[in-house]
Amino acid sequence: MKIDNRPWYWIPVLNFASGLPYAIIISVSVIMYKNLGISNEDIGIYTSLLYLPWVVKPLWSPFIDLYATKRKWFIAMQLLISIAFLIVGLTIPMNHFFVISLAVFWVAAFASASNDVASDGFYMLALEKDQQSFFLGIRSTFYRLSMLTGNGLVVIIGGYLEQEYGDKQKAWSYTMIIVGLIMTLLTIYNYFATPKTEISTPLKESNKTSNASFGAVFTSFFQKKQIGLILAFILLFRLGESQLLKMLTPFLIDDKGVGGLGLTTQDVGVIYGTFGVVALTVGGIIGGIVISRDGLGKWMLPMILAMHLPIIGFILLASFHPASVYYIYAVVIAEQFGYGFGFAAFMMYLIYVADGESKTSHYSIATGFMALGMMLPGMVSGYIQEYLGYTNFFIWVFLATIPGLILSRFLVFPKEFGKKTEEK
Repeated sequence: MKIDNRPWYWIPVLNFASGLPYAIIISVSVIMYKNLGISNEDIGIYTSLLYLPWVVKPLWSPFIDLYATKRKWFIAMQLLISIAFLIVGLTIPMNHFFVISLAVFWVAAFASASNDVASDGFYMLALEKDQQSFFLGIRSTFYRLSMLTGNGLVVIIGGYLEQEYGDKQKAWSYTMIIVGLIMTLLTIYNYFATPKTEISTPLKESNKTSNASFGAVFTSFFQKKQIGLILAFILLFRLGESQLLKMLTPFLIDDKGVGGLGLTTQDVGVIYGTFGVVALTVGGIIGGIVISRDGLGKWMLPMILAMHLPIIGFILLASFHPASVYYIYAVVIAEQFGYGFGFAAFMMYLIYVADGESKTSHYSIATGFMALGMMLPGMVSGYIQEYLGYTNFFIWVFLATIPGLILSRFLVFPKEFGKKTEEK
């Protein structure tokens, strides 16, 4: 295995290309279908099901370990995603566009989940341990930036084209074609920028024999020490965050009469698209740097607290509804910085869990459980918020972070895992 020495050339774009399809399929599709006249009931059911490939991706991730190289996989999957978005754009003006576009989105969702598996595996294979910890913040930052691009810039383009043409079908048809072209450009860049570090031999990175089987790769994950505690931690660590992320935008936009802050969509875009992005970027970079300097053990607890304590700010906003927008800016900046800083520790721990044989598949299994821990609480967050109101909801969200915090204290891992080794 050849270790790459120029990761800055490809890590940001490769992770941007992982996050953008997810944002389009999971979030932007909801806005698109709403504007195209699909009922809330159908939107809720069918767009939620689009999340499923990320939950069950561990079931086919061993095939990515067993056949071809990770680079070939993610290039092929990104190309398939590009074609899928172009097809969605072309089908929107047709009759029965909802069924057809959903079917194509399903193909894109499975390709996107596979792209994530291959990209994660490539990252772990192409970099040394200290490089992995250093670039964790960069990875999560550019993944989040791609999410903000999808939920922000792409939606703005769709809204602009709606006003320009006065035809929502034409507007969203062109928007999805633009997204397909953007993905095509990202795929071309990744084809030329990512290093050819792998040898096309199955499971070369783990020195497994050629008779490695799907079952052996999959079941070996569940033979790890502390596996029960590990799975409980992965599922519960984001119990609060999964609900917070679903209800933050409604809280900011809802009228004060129902407990919201009454901001405009443009206000929300400015807060998250400027100050939020800067805070997220800085937090993510610092998170990766401190782990690579001191190791995961020293920073696990402080990073978890940094990620969850800003929820108190939303409790205060919901309770007092400050007149000045600067209080809202301060809370959002703290939340975004804390997320970028703290999430690096969680992702570094998942790398530790996946370390060893079949690391690509094992990392995929771990992130699949993480996705499940995001999906299930998020599905009921709206009902909980409606029942409790915003203030009590944020209190509940804060309390929901406690189980993961407690479990983290019982995890056993090398305290210097991720620390950069001194060259002699």
